[in-house]
Amino acid sequence: MLSSLLTLSSAISRLNSRPKPSLHYALSSFKAPKSHKQQIRPNWSPRTSSLYSLSAHFSSSENSSSPITQMQTIVSKDDLVVLGIETSCDDTAAAVVRGNGEILSQVVSSQADLLERYGGVAPKMAEEAHLQVIDQVVQEALDKANLTARDVSAVAVTIGPGLSLCLRVGVQKAHKLASSFNLPIISIHHMEAHALVARLIEQELHFPFMALLISGGHNLLILARELGQYIQLGTTIDDAIGEAYDKTAKWLGLDMRRSGGPALEELAQVGDAESIKFSTPMKQHKDCNFSYAGLKTQVRLAIESRNINAEIPISSASCQDRSCRADIAASFQRVAVLHLEERCERAIEWARKIEPSIKYLVVSGGVASNQYVRTRLDLIVKKKNLKLVCPPSSLCTDNGVMVAWTGIEHFCMGRFDPPPLADEAEDFVYDLRPRWPLGEEYAEGRSNARSVRRARIHPSLTSLIQASLQEH
Repeated sequence: MLSSLLTLSSAISRLNSRPKPSLHYALSSFKAPKSHKQQIRPNWSPRTSSLYSLSAHFSSSENSSSPITQMQTIVSKDDLVVLGIETSCDDTAAAVVRGNGEILSQVVSSQADLLERYGGVAPKMAEEAHLQVIDQVVQEALDKANLTARDVSAVAVTIGPGLSLCLRVGVQKAHKLASSFNLPIISIHHMEAHALVARLIEQELHFPFMALLISGGHNLLILARELGQYIQLGTTIDDAIGEAYDKTAKWLGLDMRRSGGPALEELAQVGDAESIKFSTPMKQHKDCNFSYAGLKTQVRLAIESRNINAEIPISSASCQDRSCRADIAASFQRVAVLHLEERCERAIEWARKIEPSIKYLVVSGGVASNQYVRTRLDLIVKKKNLKLVCPPSSLCTDNGVMVAWTGIEHFCMGRFDPPPLADEAEDFVYDLRPRWPLGEEYAEGRSNARSVRRARIHPSLTSLIQASLQEH
């Protein structure tokens, strides 16, 4: 297993055959800053710098002579300044964050108009939108931080999971910046970033903790044991909750310019949540996995049976029609979130078997901005004597802050790549991981459902880190 993981990681790594620098050399070349704006990064030698895989050069935090221990004697984490770039789906985002958690800037360019036009994410159109604004977004993030790229310690960028066309835009920009200004690159797992951003806003959030990550493309329940060490308790076997919200909003004729979720939550507030008895998904499956395909079908049939015409915007609908739409929205939301509640409650029990000391449940991702979701999950958490941690809404949706902060956490563990060489060919193959699990599956929660697609999946972030630690 170990050899196959390393082989695959090597195959997808970037020019792994070039000579590799010593990680000890890279970190020991740090210098203490003379001022708070001075760049804090390795002093790379172009002759020895090379690109290497995400897994092969991770260091162990438990080793007293590890690079992070050496680094802490040279430069404080607080002096790091990391630029984060996020383009995994439909928002182009960048942010600059200091190692002490200070957010120096945050910029997000939304694709709301495209979402409304196409009724969802159209990958090719999303890629073109990213390409049009990526330079401007990154420059604005630096300007708002009152910094230049020369002041940055490293560039963190999302390499997966996500849409490959979109991921490539951010990774290309990161490589261009890193090459031009001799900056190390930190490759970021999108879902890990959603989980770890909570540690930026909640200083008492220490490992181990649980996280429920809910967005348009993912439902994920994890136990975070250490940085980079995750157990997957449950995942999406077909459609994620955010996608179900968006589709239901579209079918109800709601305003999609700010995405379907907020519009549906607002409408549901004036509806009767008990008016339509939708079935709760997967009641017969005693695991922690999620499915929203069946609930979507129930909603679509309910809309058709009531002759609701989505071509008529809700703003132009009759009072009776609007009331009917509100009832469907409220009933859908009640059952969709009930599915979350049931899975979370079981996952907490499983997690406590492994780590009895857990105190927190982090809820993050775009859907975590939903106040109804937060309120219902807070009841479950209190029932289980845990504390709920939800980042502010601006840090729940895709953003550069979460990428930069996750980059800071991994950079301080010695997990980063040296600057790219300036002579990268135009047809250079970037390390993109559109389908990239975060953690290893918990045996009791493993699903054999047909709808779980397993083709072209990279080894999980956790397995790569574990393999590299064994190698060292």
